[in-house]
Amino acid sequence: MVKFSAFADEVTKDFTGQLAFLRSQHIQNIEIRFLNNKNIIDLGKDELIKAKRMLGDNGISISAIGSPIGKIKLDDPFEVHLDKFRHAVELADFFDAPFIRLFSYYAPDGKNIDDFREEVLRRMSIKAEVVRGSDIVLVHENESHIYGHTAKNCLDIVRSINSPNLKLVYDPANFVWGSDIVNNMDQCWPIMEPFVVHIHIKDWKLGSAKVGCIPGEGNGQIRELLKKLLEINYKGFVTIEPHLESGGQFGGTTDPASFKKAIEATRSLCDEISLQYD
Repeated sequence: MVKFSAFADEVTKDFTGQLAFLRSQHIQNIEIRFLNNKNIIDLGKDELIKAKRMLGDNGISISAIGSPIGKIKLDDPFEVHLDKFRHAVELADFFDAPFIRLFSYYAPDGKNIDDFREEVLRRMSIKAEVVRGSDIVLVHENESHIYGHTAKNCLDIVRSINSPNLKLVYDPANFVWGSDIVNNMDQCWPIMEPFVVHIHIKDWKLGSAKVGCIPGEGNGQIRELLKKLLEINYKGFVTIEPHLESGGQFGGTTDPASFKKAIEATRSLCDEISLQYD
């Protein structure tokens, strides 16, 4: 059985509205990112306490901290960013979140990120060491322009660091949008699957610049991905992140009616293949 979650901040930045939307869709988990126009790592103590109380009052748990960690250039100050990461770890502990979503850095302007493998691995190793021995798992998301823009590079990260606290998020749409890959289930999934512990459900049509599509209607092979999850008896989260109005470096937007259609389409695909969900 898979567990549904969502980036509810695509619907509204208002946290009360996010929780209300999730309840209306019978989704009990949130991949928490922006609350009231602030990224979660920028909230003050009182705001965090209030958010935790609101989550409890609404019966909603956090599937992952949707952090922006690793979305900086490699010539930006690392120590400042590392402090933000340590705070993200504190937040995961505070909210009982099993995962922290993160990325693997952009190259300095005019450079090729593949030429910076050693520095990327050094930074990822430091972060893995911070959470070593804890129950928190860092989940790296494949995305264009970062070091982990290919399945091969994602595999390189987790194999090289070799930590039980560093695994992978699988986002099929990011391969379509960033690399024009239309059969990611043949080219990418087999490479990454042994280390995948978290799934993002976002679909994309080849050639679309900034707007996703209803899951199952694009080139992301969402149906095929869900079939694989059934085959491997995956029991983790599938987080809906449709980007149906806009998508960008730090998130996207989807109106409530369209987000509801994305949820319904994903549930329908699960029903077709007898993949149980909660």
